[in-house]
Amino acid sequence: MALGVVPSEIVLPMTAHRPRILVIDDEPQIHRFLGPALEAAGYEPVRADTAAQGLAAIAGRAPDAVILDLGLPDMDGKDALVRARAFYDGPILVLSARDMETEKIDALDQGADDYVEKPFHVGELLARLRVAMRHRLSRAGAAPIIKAGDIEIDLIKRLVTRGGVPVRLSPREYDLLARLAEGGGKVLTHRQLLTAVWGPANVDDVQYLRVFVGHLRQKLEADPAAPRWIVTEPGVGYRFVGD
Repeated sequence: MALGVVPSEIVLPMTAHRPRILVIDDEPQIHRFLGPALEAAGYEPVRADTAAQGLAAIAGRAPDAVILDLGLPDMDGKDALVRARAFYDGPILVLSARDMETEKIDALDQGADDYVEKPFHVGELLARLRVAMRHRLSRAGAAPIIKAGDIEIDLIKRLVTRGGVPVRLSPREYDLLARLAEGGGKVLTHRQLLTAVWGPANVDDVQYLRVFVGHLRQKLEADPAAPRWIVTEPGVGYRFVGD
């Protein structure tokens, strides 16, 4: 489905943004206690009860991390993991009652960042989640805090400041800026950015991407007409030039 006309977005202070954690599990009790625990830890939990719902949620708007149960009603969790890894490169923690060593090894070999057995202590799960998010940033060549002039992007807290003052961005604007910043100065193609921020169904909506890049430049660049930090690579995509 094409994105079509650019809708107006509610602009919130960056301090209101929380990392989105998608929990894919068919057990209601897991969501009942894990959802409030994630909220208390500063995350925004997103619920999916089946593999199909989870994959659709990832494709629609990529979360900051995924907690994936292996025992799902519509698909084996390892198959869901493989499908997710085809278009999602964020942290995935596998959560399951299965205690077989081979299950853990298979899940890790197929792209999981970590494995937590049920029953579990929520403190341990949150600690493993933080570690997975830090490791993913490190492997991508991005530091938890990325600087460009007087701009600072805290990828863990989802906080953007300019000259020490929080920058007001919409959720999509932040997602786009974070993906650019995580690129480590590399060119990211239109297709890569559209897939990461809007999902694989929107890879041809380049004009929509240009509009959002324009929004970011208005808020971050001293001279949006001659951008220093968000640079266009004509016909290819964009790169973020940090310090």
